[in-house]
Amino acid sequence: MADEDLKERLTKVLPRLGGIGAIVAFDFGEDGKYVVDARGASAKMADADAEPACTIKATGATMIKLIEGSLDPMLAYTLGKLKISGSMGVAMKLASTLGG
Repeated sequence: MADEDLKERLTKVLPRLGGIGAIVAFDFGEDGKYVVDARGASAKMADADAEPACTIKATGATMIKLIEGSLDPMLAYTLGKLKISGSMGVAMKLASTLGG
């Protein structure tokens, strides 16, 4: 999967991430790493060196399924397709915004 395709999909979901109240890093391994600042009413891409409250690790393909709503975030976590480090509270807020 091209990094630009994943970045484009993540950028399209930014309006749903606003108001989470934290900086979140998405680590897709070989597919790239992106940081989103969702502290305000509207989320935006942030500098890679911003300190995240929560880091989500998954493959790019898994993230696309989460964004599209074809994979439940809780199921992905349970199956080990999604790893979380940092604030679980932020991760739960994020889970409620995906696929919606």
